[in-house]
Amino acid sequence: MDVAIMLEGQNGLNWSNFKRIAQAVEDLGFAGLYRSDHFTNPGPPDVDSLELWVSLAWLASNTSRIDFGSLVTPVSFRDPVFTARMGKDIDDLSGGRLHLGIGAGWQEREHEMFGYDLLDLAERMDRFEEGLEVISLLLGSDGPVNFEGDYYELHQAILLPPPARPGGPRILIGGNGEQKTLRLVSRYADMWNGVYITAQRFGELNRVLDGYLEEEQRPAGDVHRSLMTGLVFGRDDADLKRKLEERGRTAEELRSRGMVVGTAEEVVDQLGEIAEAGAQRVMLQWLALDDIDGLEALASGVLEQTGQGNNGGIAKERD
Repeated sequence: MDVAIMLEGQNGLNWSNFKRIAQAVEDLGFAGLYRSDHFTNPGPPDVDSLELWVSLAWLASNTSRIDFGSLVTPVSFRDPVFTARMGKDIDDLSGGRLHLGIGAGWQEREHEMFGYDLLDLAERMDRFEEGLEVISLLLGSDGPVNFEGDYYELHQAILLPPPARPGGPRILIGGNGEQKTLRLVSRYADMWNGVYITAQRFGELNRVLDGYLEEEQRPAGDVHRSLMTGLVFGRDDADLKRKLEERGRTAEELRSRGMVVGTAEEVVDQLGEIAEAGAQRVMLQWLALDDIDGLEALASGVLEQTGQGNNGGIAKERD
């Protein structure tokens, strides 16, 4: 398992801090850099929110090693035709490093603010599945394609130039829903990303996904498995105590919600548990957008300890 960084793009991200973080993630040995796609947070105050796809195009040209992508870009305000078109071009520009995370949309406030129809949950998931089918058709077909749905239509549609790699960027679906989300993963995705769940729950959902893939007659190895979760990292015990007091939660409470919490040794232990549950990558949510020193401390305390420092991975021996 390897370690990547995830940013909440609507939580104060701008060009100044994004460029610094991207350079640090590239230089320090993290496996990738991912970010959300939102206009704003669920509640005020509103802060800087760097546009997702423009920032991914910048990453494609200004990094050379790391994977990157959306966690996730929603079909509720991203037309799937443009998502496919932008995705394949950015993937080509980066040499095949984009992970195309796609979602249904969920945050009511941003949809109300900017006039997008979120729909009720059942309709939203139906629209999401149609969007996935449209994107898959456009990226995976050699010639013009047709599609007639309730939300989208294609009439002899083709994207040129075609993707440089067959099928275009790898499609990622995130979420923990057993009945709907994981079934969509088994049909359309190359990657599944669990969100804010414990290692035990990740392992349970991992096995459910294996069953759905078998029903679809796909090998289990067809789908890469990852987890995105929160992080409270302390350089030492005193630093960790201060950060926990600021949150008003104990380490045990946060870990029970799936978060990774601790000093370097404790973080490595928790990452080992996540790896044992079947995760091939963990995306640690980095909320301190101006704390480059903290990223450096995380890399030196965790990546180097586990051998990832320059493209290794979590290979911690369990006691």
